[in-house]
Amino acid sequence: MEKILLLLGVDGEGKLAKAGLEAVEQARRLACALSGASWAVGLVGRNVEDAARQVAGCGAGKFLAVSGDAFASPRYASDAAAAEALARRAEATLILAPADSRWMRALPGAAHRLGAAVDTHIAGIEAAAGALRVRRWYYRQRIEAVQSRRSRPWALLLDAGNVAAWSGEAGEAAVETVPVETSQAWERTKVVGVEAPEAGEQTIRPDADLLFVAGAGWTKKQADGQAHVEEAAELILDFVRKTKCSLGSSKSLVDLSSEGQAVLPFLTHLHQVGQTGSTPRHPKGLATCCHGEEPHVVGWRFIKERRAVNLDPNCGWAQGKADVLYVADAFAVMREVNKLLG
Repeated sequence: MEKILLLLGVDGEGKLAKAGLEAVEQARRLACALSGASWAVGLVGRNVEDAARQVAGCGAGKFLAVSGDAFASPRYASDAAAAEALARRAEATLILAPADSRWMRALPGAAHRLGAAVDTHIAGIEAAAGALRVRRWYYRQRIEAVQSRRSRPWALLLDAGNVAAWSGEAGEAAVETVPVETSQAWERTKVVGVEAPEAGEQTIRPDADLLFVAGAGWTKKQADGQAHVEEAAELILDFVRKTKCSLGSSKSLVDLSSEGQAVLPFLTHLHQVGQTGSTPRHPKGLATCCHGEEPHVVGWRFIKERRAVNLDPNCGWAQGKADVLYVADAFAVMREVNKLLG
């Protein structure tokens, strides 16, 4: 009989992020699919009461918590210790956690202390005929494998965007506190502050419905023989502000600065989508001024509806890689789109 523990980090406001709520839904489905399985939620943060009430109706048999000032901010040493303590208290055979920065950093170390196997980038979990199998995305090999393990405990880090977030009603939950002995050695790592762009200039939005990707063509010479980088930047940012979409970029555009060429100043390697960048999971995607060859398209694997704008009718997007290709000048298209958006 499997004993499932779902680890969730609580933010500074005492709430759970969308990725955590998606993990709640995956854990709930798995517990229902495995005969005789039980599951518990393990919360880590400064104050966990609001988070416990947020998911009180999810069906978990227990709510465990490691809380206090020492666990307020994500940090490897404290998070790994908390995960180990929660797993031992729950006697977990399966340890699940959202694949966010907090647990991607800490859970492998906790798994080593527990003698557990660990797998990352889990895209789905299946339970059939009493057997547990996971779908794992191997990014560099561009394949999705179905695999299982007999060894227990088994820790799984769940990629976001694969299931709808759990959205049940809040309620009251009895939370059992799990003690963890703190250490002064943890203080070697401190969170001294958060640097974030102004709300109006935020361009990376994982939860947005649309991903807008800008390619290197935006900075190339146009029909008049001149590059119009400033106008390109204005058009792109105007669209992003009006639609609240997420902004991505091809590697070539991100790397142009190292070649001494003009670049869009707001793009960084964090925006990079593709073979050497991120693999986002937005419902819709619009690519502009990039050629749509394999290094770009591999990053669009999980985009459900793909459209592109390119002057070349024979570009990579036209080879069945986009649902719709608009053969047009992206400058003209985006000017008109921004006008329509008002």
